[in-house]
Amino acid sequence: MIRFVTGTGVGVGKTVVATVLARADRASGRIVGYVKAVQTGVEPGQPGDLDFVREAAGVPAQEGLRFPGRLDPAVAAEQSRSSIGIDWLVDRIQRQAGMVDVLYVEGTGGLLAPLSGDLTMADLAIRLGAEVVVVTRPGLGTVNLSALTLEAARTRSLQLSGLVVNRWPAHPGVLERTSLERLGRMAPVLGVLPLVEDLSTRGPAPLPDGFAFLAPDSVAG
Repeated sequence: MIRFVTGTGVGVGKTVVATVLARADRASGRIVGYVKAVQTGVEPGQPGDLDFVREAAGVPAQEGLRFPGRLDPAVAAEQSRSSIGIDWLVDRIQRQAGMVDVLYVEGTGGLLAPLSGDLTMADLAIRLGAEVVVVTRPGLGTVNLSALTLEAARTRSLQLSGLVVNRWPAHPGVLERTSLERLGRMAPVLGVLPLVEDLSTRGPAPLPDGFAFLAPDSVAG
């Protein structure tokens, strides 16, 4: 099984969510892997998302391609005078999927971020036959951004696993609670992850002990 982790935009916490999902599956006895389809904004030799996931989740982690420009994949490839071959990328990911029970594939940017030419991350998820996990954040604008991403997924007949709400504050207000309630009407909320200040995926993986999903019902009251 391939689960494609996407988000409502950049910086919503896709890597952290993929880590927690992979760690939970591993703890349940499944053989789990992770692939960052296209890593951008990281120089050769620098730690990327795969290093964070490998250390924090304890699962094998790989990259498909890497480009130094902090840009959408298609643009980053163009700036590097290269291109992204989706057939090659799909073949590599599917071979990895054949060696595990669950393979987490993390996209770059949002679902419609350009991958190659007119192809987007959604096209990659379609070609992989993956089920999609959408990562979002609480707060102003999240309902609109989540609705747009879910609509794009459903229009393309992608199999939707559900939403994960990341960076949930310790003391949520009306905005956060009402947003969570509305998100739950749009799609299953798989879980809520608490806010961890200064958490970075560009270094050691300092996830707190016991860091795991909170049940939506437990934080909505």
